[in-house]
Amino acid sequence: MSENEAAPESEIDLGSTVKSTANTVAEMLDQGQALFEQSDVYFGHGTDNAWDEAVYLLSFVLDLAPDVDRAVLEKVLTPQQQAAILALYQRRIQERIPAAYLTGRAWFCGLPFAVDERVIIPRSPIAEMIMTGFEPWCASEPSRVLDLCTGSGCIGIACAYAFESAEIVLSDISPEALQVTDANIAQHKLGYRVSAVESDLFEMMPGEMFQLIVSNPPYVDAEDFASMPDEYSHEPEIALASGNDGLDFTRRLLREAADHLTEEGVLVVEVGNSWVALERDFPSVPFLWLEFSEGDGGVFLLTREQLLEHRESF
Repeated sequence: MSENEAAPESEIDLGSTVKSTANTVAEMLDQGQALFEQSDVYFGHGTDNAWDEAVYLLSFVLDLAPDVDRAVLEKVLTPQQQAAILALYQRRIQERIPAAYLTGRAWFCGLPFAVDERVIIPRSPIAEMIMTGFEPWCASEPSRVLDLCTGSGCIGIACAYAFESAEIVLSDISPEALQVTDANIAQHKLGYRVSAVESDLFEMMPGEMFQLIVSNPPYVDAEDFASMPDEYSHEPEIALASGNDGLDFTRRLLREAADHLTEEGVLVVEVGNSWVALERDFPSVPFLWLEFSEGDGGVFLLTREQLLEHRESF
């Protein structure tokens, strides 16, 4: 849904209780937008602006898809619906809880996923690669795919939709996160070819081989972690922080990944802002930094051959 040009006047109160004179869906969305714009909430957990944040919360209460149809804008809300939406607005502002945690639902590659504070909220730019089947780097559909540091399982489960015959393994070190992973595997009815394993990197997968390894590991450096907006405090630290330069996990992954890739296999890893430290520490490694439609995503690709060639550097 696109942003409305002007919001009607409404009673806005950022104090202990959010009040409203809004009656319709459109008016409630306008009020939500105004409330979020006047507050100090941070956007970055599935939305990037106040309007989309309001749509996210309202669509959950009304059990609508997140791209609310214009036909419902003039729908009159019941008092119960108004109260439920306002309660979410209020918690979003006062407690700085990301919308996905308030609703227990996040969207990735157009697919719904259950989320809570045991896992980070899906938002990786790797989604764009999944939607294109990792072309042109996967010459043919991979038969086995590994999603390392899977969290909610969103990357691996989305890969299962992209590669309809592939076996998908979802791995995480956190047993709490894997409870959410298992719930999402069941929700998408993919248990017949998607499995989850508790493992520190490849520890519980000796000898297993994959054509594609994808990972959105912890990569936030100590300086950035200390200054992150309050919203991030609701996410598990183990899924965000990775040492002074953000590369503790990535270095281990670079050393070990080749042993679990087939001859034609590729490794795709998101490192965000830590790409600067990665390039600094490994200047001879030919990281392929992937381009995305919405700017730099801090995601690199290496082939098995490249990983073997530069293994001593890692």
